Amino acid sequence: MSTPTTGSSTEPTPTHQTEDRPEPGSSGQSGSRPAGQAALLRQAASSPAVVGLLAVLTALILSSILILAADSEVRYTATYLFNRPGDFLHATASTLSEAYSSLLRGAILDWRATTGVRMIRPITDTLTNATPLIIAGLGMAVAFRAGLFNIGGQGQMILGAITACYAGIAWNLPPVAHLLVAVIGAALGGLVWGGIAGVLKARTGANEVIVTIMLNSIAAHLLSQVLSLKAFNGEGETGNRKSLTVADTAQYPSLAGDSFRLHAGFLLALLVAVAVWWLMERSRLGFQLRATGLNADAARTAGMSVPWVTSLVMMISGALCGLAATAPVLGTQKGMDESVVGTIGFDAITVALLGRSRPVGTVLAGLLFGALRAGGTAMQAAPGTHIKIVLVLQSTIVLFIAAPPLVRAIFRLPERRESLGGGTAPTPASVSAAAPAAPAAKEA
Repeated sequence: MSTPTTGSSTEPTPTHQTEDRPEPGSSGQSGSRPAGQAALLRQAASSPAVVGLLAVLTALILSSILILAADSEVRYTATYLFNRPGDFLHATASTLSEAYSSLLRGAILDWRATTGVRMIRPITDTLTNATPLIIAGLGMAVAFRAGLFNIGGQGQMILGAITACYAGIAWNLPPVAHLLVAVIGAALGGLVWGGIAGVLKARTGANEVIVTIMLNSIAAHLLSQVLSLKAFNGEGETGNRKSLTVADTAQYPSLAGDSFRLHAGFLLALLVAVAVWWLMERSRLGFQLRATGLNADAARTAGMSVPWVTSLVMMISGALCGLAATAPVLGTQKGMDESVVGTIGFDAITVALLGRSRPVGTVLAGLLFGALRAGGTAMQAAPGTHIKIVLVLQSTIVLFIAAPPLVRAIFRLPERRESLGGGTAPTPASVSAAAPAAPAAKEA
């Protein structure tokens, strides 16, 4: 029997292992830096904030094309583009600069104004318009993160407007108490209206989208009937579709004087944003809401009461939407008519989507749409620009926000997977492991 020779062994020698190991400070370690930077850039490019900004940028580009197409000077210079391209470029630049400068002058600062009041009035109008959008958007954001699609913000705002207006007209209370009662009444009105959809969803499985849409219709007809009551218009006439003015003690105090519409409701909107952030990110209840929204089966397995969470989420969302109605009722209009909430309940859905259902993002999105509303009127003064362009801008933002894969495909961004804490969707085991840190409610 022959013994194996040393040369026939295929085992690696210590010498080979030493040669393959990079030395400290060598190029092998520095090569990991580009990989880490690439991973960081990939993570940043896939973030919802970047997708949202690119959605707004894409909407601005499309709106610019529409503005140019509607301008007669641009269309005329385009007929001899190849002969004198400078005329076309000059007309294009002039049209776009005038349109967007008008938007900025109407939304932020009117540098052409002759008085200081008129110069800073645009920014105050932006904050005033953004106030109900922020509060209602936060209500929508709570529902979205819990896996529910609340379309009933319009109806919940109407109920909040009715209760706040009644408290402001019918009751005679001290200044601070009167305002507080009216604000709480608005929140309770929205809470009840949102709770109807939540309880039906939890107990019968009724689709919350259909239920809230139907409740919007009921609330609109209810508002029409309420305005004909003597308790609201003081006369009881069916043809009078406007309420009395709420008492001075129930009105939001002004933040910038009588020359501006900005009121203390904006401060309330910021406080609500902080409260919603704490609720969703730091409280036990917020953990249950997020867990249920990401994986209801996992939350149920962990011992959380999904029906209870569903009902509570719609109540919270409705209360916030009802609270948003205090901005026009107690702040700007100081009363109520059939168009008291306008389209705020529907616009709040866009605000929440643009803000990715996060408090900070929702506040910024509310400010953006408040600026578009405030600047839309000034934008009409620009040559060839119509107010509908602002509506098209909002609509295209909704389009791209509602379709993140489309934005990622246009700009070739990487995919991102949302989760409870920044990874994959939770499983029953993962939620159960996290449950001791945030005790869940017992199954109803």
